[in-house]
Amino acid sequence: MKVSKRVVKLQKDVDIEKEYQIEEAIQLLKDKSNVKFVESLDCAIRLGVDPRHADQMVRGTVSLPHGTGKEVKVLVVAKGPKAQEALDAGADFAGFEDYLEKIKGGWADVDVVVATPDVMGELGKLGKILGPKGLMPNPKSGTVTMDVAKAVKEVKAGKIEFRVEKAGIVHTSVGKLSFETKDLAENARAFLNMIMKLKPTTAKGQYVKSIYLSSTMGPGLRIVKDEVSISA
Repeated sequence: MKVSKRVVKLQKDVDIEKEYQIEEAIQLLKDKSNVKFVESLDCAIRLGVDPRHADQMVRGTVSLPHGTGKEVKVLVVAKGPKAQEALDAGADFAGFEDYLEKIKGGWADVDVVVATPDVMGELGKLGKILGPKGLMPNPKSGTVTMDVAKAVKEVKAGKIEFRVEKAGIVHTSVGKLSFETKDLAENARAFLNMIMKLKPTTAKGQYVKSIYLSSTMGPGLRIVKDEVSISA
């Protein structure tokens, strides 16, 4: 595979073997960004868990202090007054039967789906459509709730959901490179600290194996684990 001149230059300018402090890595990624759009800052953490076992599944939500910098489209599946309550709170779409039909037809132009408990019987039938897209509401992530207004406001303000993949990796975007370095660092730490709080009691040995920060089109920089108070 041919490597572009931009990537070759990045590889020469960045020491990928070094372990960086969070702020140092973020500033370096900002300095080396040379694309024509605002890149996201992504954080990936490799865990010593086996997601095949339910008691080692690491998943949850975290509210990033400075938001994601992304305009999040929210659909609330709810009936009557709850649908209006969601729209008043800032939901992009809200309703019941009309949206069930749209989803059945393949529509999924949203980032998050919130639902009230009373509609989950019908919405659950669309699991084969919503599940693979990561859009199925879940009580554990706060997206199945009667307080739809609170859920919408939290998502719009920067609440993100994450889960460990088969290879034991959790990754998410923690903001845009256009953010101040200190704000991105606080977002990254909020995510990492939540991962630590969710450590399964059944996880044996080394829980956190490695942490990387990267920009959308930039290199992955390894982060010093001790720098974020993560014990091996």
